[in-house]
Amino acid sequence: MEAKAIAKFIRISPRKVRHVVDLIRGKDVNEALAILRFTPKRASKPVAKVVQSAASNAEHNYDMDQENLYVAKAYVDEGPTLKRMKARGMGRADILRHRMSHITVIVEEKKEG
Repeated sequence: MEAKAIAKFIRISPRKVRHVVDLIRGKDVNEALAILRFTPKRASKPVAKVVQSAASNAEHNYDMDQENLYVAKAYVDEGPTLKRMKARGMGRADILRHRMSHITVIVEEKKEG
């Protein structure tokens, strides 16, 4: 059985969030939360919220034991991009792209043996 949580429209670029998500994939939930607590990246806070939410979903909806949970899958998809204009010299304009991420975390219970 698996439980998942998704955070959508997080205003951090997916490339930056993927660095953090790669740290926790395959780890125990408690170990993953400890890693995220001491990771000095801005993306670690929203990823920690999603991991905690997935663990809570597993415990509440599927009666899984939180001590036996691990991060089975974790991935980041690209959300919509906000395009803004920035004035440059000699009447030109540049496009600023504010990227968004959709963070998905799936937790499962460890199998005995």
